Amino acid sequence: MNRHLLLSLLVIACVSLAGVAQTSQVRRPSHDKQTLLTTAQHGDVRSQFWLGTGYEEGWFGKADYREALKWLRRAAVHGDQDAQNSLGRMYEEGEGVPHSDVLAAKWYRKAAEHVLDDGGAYQGRNNLGLLYLDGGRGVPRDVVRAYMWLRLADVEVNLAAAKAQMTAAQVKEAERMATEWKSSHPER
Repeated sequence: MNRHLLLSLLVIACVSLAGVAQTSQVRRPSHDKQTLLTTAQHGDVRSQFWLGTGYEEGWFGKADYREALKWLRRAAVHGDQDAQNSLGRMYEEGEGVPHSDVLAAKWYRKAAEHVLDDGGAYQGRNNLGLLYLDGGRGVPRDVVRAYMWLRLADVEVNLAAAKAQMTAAQVKEAERMATEWKSSHPER
């Protein structure tokens, strides 16, 4: 398992645990496929996310990435930050879709841009930062931009990894960018 995936899994676990304690929006519904399908078909975005997650994780039998992609994309297009982050991860890992760091970055950025800091926004920021830190395959290596997103995700271990590769001037610029981002995206 690569470093990027291990760090992402750690962040996901920590943010998910914190998010479950803070908001009912992140709660996982029952694994009842029919209930999720019915509410998802009627436009419930969270049900679309959880149905996509269920198909991806194999809750209803064998994993079905085609159905997972369909439902996660519907939720993501309607602004669900967890679905946006999940789509980014699917593209980054080539899970049921052709591998594309460009599309991974697109979906991570959509998740990261959410002001309400639930799980998907933090995960998107962290994952986008790690993509910029590693670079390659269509996403430029940019330690300053990586640090900015990692600062916004506030994941100390990843922030320290980025900082170790930077000059003091680069860190100062990244801190300025993070502060500017926060001031232009006030919490609702």
